[in-house]
Amino acid sequence: MAPTSALTADQADARLRELTVIDVRTPGEYASGHLPDAHNIPLDHLQRALVALKDAATRTDLLIVCASGARSENAAKTLANHNIPAATLTGGTNAWAEHGHDLHYPRACDVPQNTWSMERQVRLTAGTIVLIGLALGLLHPAFQLISAAIAGGLVFSALTNTCGMAVVLAKLPHNRPRQADLNSTLAALSQR
Repeated sequence: MAPTSALTADQADARLRELTVIDVRTPGEYASGHLPDAHNIPLDHLQRALVALKDAATRTDLLIVCASGARSENAAKTLANHNIPAATLTGGTNAWAEHGHDLHYPRACDVPQNTWSMERQVRLTAGTIVLIGLALGLLHPAFQLISAAIAGGLVFSALTNTCGMAVVLAKLPHNRPRQADLNSTLAALSQR
């Protein structure tokens, strides 16, 4: 198993030119602002990118980033299980921006309109399902179990630092990379 480490935003900024940055958020989140020169490989496409990432890791250090650090930790563990060393960015792109570092954006024509972070999508979905469960519970009390199931899922998510709802939402079309975009990213990694 390869080692993993974590860099603060300031440490990553000081070493940015010597790192290959891999952003594991959805394409929509990536478009909402990413580290300079970051490559977008969504977490659910990481397995497909293992060969390119292993090759890139022989030439440069990998830095895995997401919004807050949770998904990048999962990605770094996956890479470590395949003997690919990688560091994570503590606090993710949120911490990067909070420390005053620049975020880059794709060309205006490439940016999806009204892009929401995965966390915001999960909050909206969970809240909507809870409200529906409560409203239907007025018709029959058994429907309140829908709200209870979402509450239990949120507790489990917090305890395990995983999010099943985010995994499901990442499969929606607006959160999926176009095949050509992922192929371009993998090709760029092999040329770096």
